[in-house]
Amino acid sequence: MSSVTEKINDDGRSTRWDEHRSARRQELAVAARKAVHLYGTDLSMDDIATYAGTSKSIVYRYFVDKSGLQRAVSEAVMQDIRETLREAVTTAPTPLQSVRAMVATYLEMIEHSPNVYHFVTRGASALPFLDEMIEVAAIPYAREHDTSPAAASAWAAGAVGFVQGTGEWWLANGDAPENPSRTEMTESITAWLWNGPAVATQRSEP
Repeated sequence: MSSVTEKINDDGRSTRWDEHRSARRQELAVAARKAVHLYGTDLSMDDIATYAGTSKSIVYRYFVDKSGLQRAVSEAVMQDIRETLREAVTTAPTPLQSVRAMVATYLEMIEHSPNVYHFVTRGASALPFLDEMIEVAAIPYAREHDTSPAAASAWAAGAVGFVQGTGEWWLANGDAPENPSRTEMTESITAWLWNGPAVATQRSEP
């Protein structure tokens, strides 16, 4: 008998098994993310299992179905971009530069791996992903304006929808010769977000 006393959960399971299961689940999610990055979003569970060097039954044991695997990959991706976005937003010296940093980070992500981006923003993973983006995007607006959390979130929801729509248009037109570079697109989106409402207001005045 082992001299090490294992911790036991309320339902009698060893925490060692929970830790192993969590680590194995993370390994499979990482493998799925790499497979999607390389081969696209239409991979089957068989394809993902083969890439991960295991069987489909093992993948199903940890994720139940493809939607569960999609959510796990989305969680991992969001953890990465959450940290990057928060650092970009909170370390920028001005709110305008915070918005620019947020836009630049988003465009860099979708350009680097469009397959993974589409995988985590479609279906069951779409709402958690956008909610996270809205939460981070509200920070620069709240810093610039003395406003309520609800107003900041409302602005962020509109901003995220605008950035997402424009970014996906830019990504889809990547091969067009007139398509702007990522730097040019970053500056354009930032200017539209920051100056657009003010310009519209000025134009509507008599």
